Amino acid sequence: MISIRNVSLTYPNGVRALDNVTLEIAKGDFLFLVGSSGTGKSSLLKLLYHDAIPSHGEIVVDGIRVDKLRGARVASLRRHLGVIFQDFKLLNDKTVWENVAFAMHVTGAHTREIERQVPRTLDLVGLAHKSRMFPSELSGGEQQRTAIARAIVNNPKLLLCDEPTGNLDPENTAEIMDLLLRINTKGTTVVVATHNQSVVDRMRKRVVRLEDGRIFTDEERGFYYLGLGQGQVLSG
Repeated sequence: MISIRNVSLTYPNGVRALDNVTLEIAKGDFLFLVGSSGTGKSSLLKLLYHDAIPSHGEIVVDGIRVDKLRGARVASLRRHLGVIFQDFKLLNDKTVWENVAFAMHVTGAHTREIERQVPRTLDLVGLAHKSRMFPSELSGGEQQRTAIARAIVNNPKLLLCDEPTGNLDPENTAEIMDLLLRINTKGTTVVVATHNQSVVDRMRKRVVRLEDGRIFTDEERGFYYLGLGQGQVLSG
């Protein structure tokens, strides 16, 4: 699904966000990107949905050379993937139903398909009964589920999540991660950048740790800290 080869990224202000990163992610995988702030997690996600362009190296997503895309081809790429942010990025003047439907409108979907797919998606995320409410009327967890519905309504092959539980309490965090797991079991590849150690340690998925813009560790069924279970601490 994803092939990142010898990728580096230096921003115009001179900050080097990524340094010669190589990473392969298989179709249907569930992967956590972890590391302290400024290690390159968000930058790596931005490269995958073409919100940034690498200074060096190549990026292939589902057979498409993302680093070479320009113009209308970028929009085409984004129709086939979903992105979830920490701050939700909902349209406050639109209802839950309208926020989710908007993601289909921009792809040119027919009204009949929108009216069929939006209710199915809201039911999947547990918001069918809140479809006519506005974001300001929802809890934080409900807003994030709305954002997830919007991201998956077009049945993307890839779902990118940048700190999806960063503004949520532990109960809502658990619900959101369980929802992402259900989406993954339906075949969607899921990549989650997070600081949440308890989530990573509980789910035991593939864990890639970034440090100083480089991949430091890559562990199947990993913990937030390599080889350490929840409740253990690093010495020194």
